[in-house]
Amino acid sequence: MDKEYDIDSLVSNMDFNSGSFQNINGMMLTNQEIEVLDRYEIPYKKCNSLKEVIFEIEEVIGDSDIVDEDLDYISSTISERDYYQNTNK
Repeated sequence: MDKEYDIDSLVSNMDFNSGSFQNINGMMLTNQEIEVLDRYEIPYKKCNSLKEVIFEIEEVIGDSDIVDEDLDYISSTISERDYYQNTNK
């Protein structure tokens, strides 16, 4: 049951840019988050805070019969980032 893996092949298929951050109106969003937000036409560029982006995501989730794991995932990661950036510790 031992499998051999071609490391070069595995690495060449990885998307290293999806985790890169972009500064949008002072908010840090990853390329992956931006791609999902664009897919759902969520107006994140009009938002001034991560909380506003989260609100827009929740609006789409609440209005949709389709459950998208990517949308749920980015909602969670943005919420976590907002908590750590904006909560007094």
